[in-house]
Amino acid sequence: MDLRVILAPVRGDGKGESILGLAVALARRFEAHIDVVHVHAKPEDLLPFGVPIPGLLRESIIEAVAKTAGQEETHLRELFREFCRARGLNEVDANATPLGQGVTISWREEAGKQASVISRLAPLADLLVVARPEPSGSLGHNTLESALFDVRKLTALAPPGEVAEAGRHVAVAWNGSAEAARAVGLALPLLARADAVTVLGAERPKLRGLDVDALRRYLAYHEISAEFKDFRARARDVAAPLLEAAAQAGADLLLMGAYGADRRRELVLGGVTQHVVQHAEMPVLMAH
Repeated sequence: MDLRVILAPVRGDGKGESILGLAVALARRFEAHIDVVHVHAKPEDLLPFGVPIPGLLRESIIEAVAKTAGQEETHLRELFREFCRARGLNEVDANATPLGQGVTISWREEAGKQASVISRLAPLADLLVVARPEPSGSLGHNTLESALFDVRKLTALAPPGEVAEAGRHVAVAWNGSAEAARAVGLALPLLARADAVTVLGAERPKLRGLDVDALRRYLAYHEISAEFKDFRARARDVAAPLLEAAAQAGADLLLMGAYGADRRRELVLGGVTQHVVQHAEMPVLMAH
């Protein structure tokens, strides 16, 4: 089964080019369609919470916010068109189903919070591309959590800067967990199209759950050949050596399971997922 629909939510935060760059790089491997959704806030959602506002002032604020949103929309729409023209992308109507036309891309507007929009639209997409969350603050974290936990969708994190290529060489982070197995299962189309697949496992006495041989057999059933490599994890530090091993292998995309069973503990205290999210310089493909 191929990946046919890639959902790429963008907003006026300066990260649209990195999201679209990664979406295009992945779409080219499948001649897929990229559904670009510009998410902007509802004017009424930007009003001060719990503060009484006279009706006339309320209307004035909503009107001003709507005007600003319209200007942002016009600006981003033009940037999108320039992006498409520069890369020779075939822009189509958002309601079209342009099969057999190569990589296609469309633009549409949605009002609301980005996490809520993703929860509504992502279930009927094969892949979701989002920006890497900010290391501090909440920008991007709610979007990522919605993708991973609300709709449990295969999600690609775009690093800062435009991505020219992704999916040629996929590194798979393997620890035998259910999350890692789910990520591999969802990403089978990408693994099958990759020129090279490298499975990276930390040097430990015993992996939890499924062992490497089980993964080897599973990939072989799907006619996917992979190279299996161990990397040396430092005490209480798996993430940094994992990223180093993926880079040394020559991968341009890292596939991994996102968060373990104790999600709340990892979100608060950090962990492999959090470190990768904050520090990966290559695109990262995740599933929970």
